[in-house]
Amino acid sequence: MEYTEVERDRLAKLEKIKASGIDPYPPRQQFHALRILAQDAIDRVGKWQAQLPAQSDEERQKTLHQGDSTVCALMGRVVARRIMGKASFAQIEDGSGRIQIYARIGEDSIDAASFQRFKDLDLGDFIEARGALFVTRTGEPTLRVTDWELLSKSISPLPIAKEEKQPDGSMKRYGAFSDPELRYRQRYADLAVNPEVREVFRARAKIIKALREFMDMNDFLEVETPVLQPLYGGAAARPFITHHNQLDQDLYLRISFELYLKRLLVGGFERVYEIGRDFRNEGVSFKHNPEFTQLEFYMAYADFNTIMALTEQMIQHAARQVLPNGITQFRGHTINLLQPWKRITMRDAILEYTDIDYTQYPDAVSLEKAIRSAGLNVGAVKTRGKLIDGLVGDYVEKNLVEPTFLYDYPRDISPLAKSKFGDPTTVERFEGFIGGVELLNAFSELNDPLDQEQRFVEEGIGAKLGDVEANPLDEDYLRAMRYGMPPNGGFGMGIDRLTMVFTNNDSIRDVILFPHLRKDD
Repeated sequence: MEYTEVERDRLAKLEKIKASGIDPYPPRQQFHALRILAQDAIDRVGKWQAQLPAQSDEERQKTLHQGDSTVCALMGRVVARRIMGKASFAQIEDGSGRIQIYARIGEDSIDAASFQRFKDLDLGDFIEARGALFVTRTGEPTLRVTDWELLSKSISPLPIAKEEKQPDGSMKRYGAFSDPELRYRQRYADLAVNPEVREVFRARAKIIKALREFMDMNDFLEVETPVLQPLYGGAAARPFITHHNQLDQDLYLRISFELYLKRLLVGGFERVYEIGRDFRNEGVSFKHNPEFTQLEFYMAYADFNTIMALTEQMIQHAARQVLPNGITQFRGHTINLLQPWKRITMRDAILEYTDIDYTQYPDAVSLEKAIRSAGLNVGAVKTRGKLIDGLVGDYVEKNLVEPTFLYDYPRDISPLAKSKFGDPTTVERFEGFIGGVELLNAFSELNDPLDQEQRFVEEGIGAKLGDVEANPLDEDYLRAMRYGMPPNGGFGMGIDRLTMVFTNNDSIRDVILFPHLRKDD
């Protein structure tokens, strides 16, 4: 590697530390048993202050400055420092927040050699400091250092932002690590210097916890299904292909959990769910990443109406756990996630935003002609169902800002859904939208093995005509269905997109720790 001048300077410090007999990356911490978090230390000071007896301002200030006699230890990264002759202030940061530490040469502090090493610390170094807490004359909770140890020497400086305290007490940050491409490539640095990014991923963890909690409360069993599959299926997507050398067998990274989860319904489990990664070999956009996290569940003796009601309850439960008052800001909109969801048929939505009633055009040719006549986008020639779906994507979706269920989908883009009673061209399917983004998809699941086989055959015809997203015929899944599958409702939702909505992020890359990127060159 080529090192910068700053890095070469830090490497020289590293060698100097080693030469003095100190390990800059010690195998264990000296004061581990005494460790408390930064926020715990601040809370301890607040509690101590509240318990002080009535005193004059001068006496109280003296007591606070003398400090608490209880010795504790803090560990964290050095994020700021200020040297003043024989004294030095620094701020260290751990997972709970920041706290100030103070070191000086003296009997109640550290010796000259230790102080010199303290002065030589660089921003980004990890240290462990022991001492008692006190309050400075400016009211800052602080640790008076009586002993300390270097835990990890930082070679490359972090792109730490300058912070300035505002009149209202808030902190304004300047010069942050702000280039999106660089932030995604160096997420470790992004997390280290941008606290708000860490909060996004804490929120993501809370969302997943809340969803899992809701599933468990409703008697769903969490399961795991294969990531490597001999045959992909369960979604309209192009798979990634890999190869098992020992078995000399091509395998696919799953595009969905669906067909395996529904096999479990045949086996006697009535409510199952899985949270995990899916992989789709498709384009990258603000809402698409080749690998993404999904929640899927299947419920015996339920239809899409049951699932619709359950979905509304589930999102509201997550909103209560994660968001103040269940309200989020997303793409310039204030959205109340606790309100009842709107429900509108696909036909009515397309008619409202395009003036096209697709039910009047029974085939792809006539529908395509109507779309072109209206001056609307068609794209490549597609099936009737995909033309309809294209109208939703181009003209309807962006208008569905409030939580909305769009339902009654064309049969030919829903090969695993049950047909609507009395209308064989339409299936009992809905999708959920918030902030103009599609979040989830659900069906009354098809449980007729003969109908399912015919759907697979139709998909196969589509594949021969060039549809790379068509589902292949899965004989084992059909075999499972022939044993008898209970009527059921199924559901799938992208966790990443839900996190975008909850955290007001416009790009899926901002809610995935390590998103897929083009080669660095």
